[in-house]
Amino acid sequence: MKTSSELSFASSGGLVIWLTGLSGAGKSTIANALNHELVKVGVSCFVLDGDDMRAGLNSDLGFSADDRQENVRRIAHVAKLVSSRGHTVVVAAITPSHAMRSIARSIVGETFREVFVDTPITICETRDPKGLYRRARSGTLKAFTGVSDLYERPDSPDLVLQTDALSIAEETGLLLELIGVEHETNAKASAPPLAPRAAGE
Repeated sequence: MKTSSELSFASSGGLVIWLTGLSGAGKSTIANALNHELVKVGVSCFVLDGDDMRAGLNSDLGFSADDRQENVRRIAHVAKLVSSRGHTVVVAAITPSHAMRSIARSIVGETFREVFVDTPITICETRDPKGLYRRARSGTLKAFTGVSDLYERPDSPDLVLQTDALSIAEETGLLLELIGVEHETNAKASAPPLAPRAAGE
């Protein structure tokens, strides 16, 4: 049975949780874990994953600065549209620059919550099933964020998740607190089975 706070949140909804961080930081894994917990308490949630968006709606875009900005702009508009219908939207996208995140925030508006998935690049490189970091280090993959292209760390995000010090359950708990949803203290016991964190958008 839902608590009064859960019912209140579910009826209002509309937040956009924007997970930004390096490729392989764990954004998609965290997004899916948060979705699992929100669904459990009756909060409608929708995950927009950067890789999925590039495979579909944004498949015409490359990785130039202009295309990356357009990628973020489109994701932000989709997130705003879905959240305006009362759903919580969790975006998992690198969004490497202050300017891009500012664009996303300006499109979404006051319901935008910026979450920095802060994972050391040394750890990100171990989660690299596509070999993207290896190709970037060898020079065969150009303009790769964190290696040959800059990732600008957020100045004042709403939340920082230091994934080398936190478990998935702890990260999800912090996100639920940010959103304002009550959750079980022992979140680990109810966490969904998750694939290893992997590199991606």
